Amino acid sequence: KLFGTKPLRLDSAKPKPSVSAVFSAFNEERVLPEKLENLRQIKALHPDIEFFAYSDCSSDDTLAILNSASDLLTVIPAHERAGKATGMRKMVAAARGEVVIFTDANVILQPDTVAKMLCYFSDPSVGGVAGTLLYINEAESSTAKIGGLYWRLEEWLKRLESRCGSIMGADGSIFATRRALYPEVPPYLLDDMTVSMTVTFHGLRLIHATDVIAFEKTTTSSSDEFRRKRRIACRAFNTHRHLWPQIRKNYHALDIYKYLSHKVLRWFGLVPLTLALTFGAAALIAVDKAWLALALTGLGAGIYLAGRQGIRPFSLVSETILAVFATFCGILDSLSGKTYQTWAPAVSRN
Repeated sequence: KLFGTKPLRLDSAKPKPSVSAVFSAFNEERVLPEKLENLRQIKALHPDIEFFAYSDCSSDDTLAILNSASDLLTVIPAHERAGKATGMRKMVAAARGEVVIFTDANVILQPDTVAKMLCYFSDPSVGGVAGTLLYINEAESSTAKIGGLYWRLEEWLKRLESRCGSIMGADGSIFATRRALYPEVPPYLLDDMTVSMTVTFHGLRLIHATDVIAFEKTTTSSSDEFRRKRRIACRAFNTHRHLWPQIRKNYHALDIYKYLSHKVLRWFGLVPLTLALTFGAAALIAVDKAWLALALTGLGAGIYLAGRQGIRPFSLVSETILAVFATFCGILDSLSGKTYQTWAPAVSRN
């Protein structure tokens, strides 16, 4: 119990709320057979759960594969590309469950995920639950390794935030909210961030559950990851500007601190990094150590270039720098008025 937060009051004997699970897909034919088998495993444990899938005008066999499982799920096809947020809105509108579980087409859930997740909703103060995502292919490349390291840090922060109230948004791979809280989400925003944070605007908690496990493959290509991070950062900052008035209105000082330190400082990470390097070099020049500043600059450039050639451990450094730069490019995209509404799965992820 921290900062006056009441401990969760979970009651496993309490009747579980009805549940629906939804996911959007675009050109996911390679991962769907495993996904559908995973859903059948979950259905065997929870016969009353209803599944929905949205195909965002896929150009491969995604829609055909989904339609072949009509006994398992309800398919909502798009007739023109509209984006994930639009698909999620349509599925939630058709869902009947009191709780809606949101996931992705390429994410595999532990079969007991639903039971564990619903147990948290026995506490009336809980409006949303974010699960724990594990990457299963970190060893495949330096890009995947850095992605895994970053995500473990992200999960650690969520655990700390959850202990003292609510987390600052959930990831779309695995989270759930009470259906009655679902907001209107503009199609160019991050639906997972908007939907999950809206829970807190209603005075309910958005918590992190370490026993709700999901598995996913991350991107292994540096170029794929750069494009992905840039797109997500742009949509995230657009979402921030959309939600900020409600955050200022509804959040207390501790929540504001958590939000700014977790989200906003990360998005602008390139700025303090650049300033630190610039002022460090200026300080060395001011004390007649220009040669050292030049040498360190050359060393840094050499490490980065060696990393770009795939030489470890330098590749881990270069991938980290690229990730920070990609995020900042996405912020600049947002500030310039750019939006990303549709998406495509990274080829290197599968």
